Amino acid sequence: MQASSHALVLLSGGVDSTTCLAVALDRGYGCYALSFRYGQRHEVELQAAARIAKRFGVLRHLITDIDLRPIGGSALTDEIIVPKARSLTVIGSGIPATYVPARNTIFLSIALAWGEVLNVFEIFIGVNCTDYSGYPDCRPEYIAAFETMANLSTKASVEGRGKFKIHTPLIALSKVEIIRLGTALGVDYTLTHSCYDPNPEGQPCGRCDSCQLRDKGFAEAFPR
Repeated sequence: MQASSHALVLLSGGVDSTTCLAVALDRGYGCYALSFRYGQRHEVELQAAARIAKRFGVLRHLITDIDLRPIGGSALTDEIIVPKARSLTVIGSGIPATYVPARNTIFLSIALAWGEVLNVFEIFIGVNCTDYSGYPDCRPEYIAAFETMANLSTKASVEGRGKFKIHTPLIALSKVEIIRLGTALGVDYTLTHSCYDPNPEGQPCGRCDSCQLRDKGFAEAFPR
């Protein structure tokens, strides 16, 4: 099977990953979408991911299970309080309790495996290092290192069937720039979910870091 103009997009159901999917489609790729049920307290995001995948007509949407709860170490997977009502200055400094140990490495590794099976070498991930919560696995140097590793560790790359490329089209954009970009590409953000600590009905708390960054982005993108 020859490499094609297909891409694999990591899709959480949030603003950034949804915009990333829209960018990949706009660039002419036929897209596969990959989501994870990893024991996150905000598993409602997977419902959003399914809605988005259906709306965009992806070739296949795979939701795979990896239970990170036994490892713990994160407010998203463990009995740790999700930070709330932090100032934007504080949000932008340090690594918060919502950091999930090695999450992007785990997710990208599974994307790499699926991509090798599909013979799809273009992998899109909506990481961002401008308006973000200090996660070390969202930085350009991390992505570059992972891409190098990907091409050293896979049969497809070693045998010359293709070279993996990790695309990060949002990495240098602010949240408002991401929202404006997605809006221009026709993204319906009412389909997305961002909250780290929703109530049992799936409604956002409005006070966690993710909710605050989302609200700030939309307020700046569409000022009243």
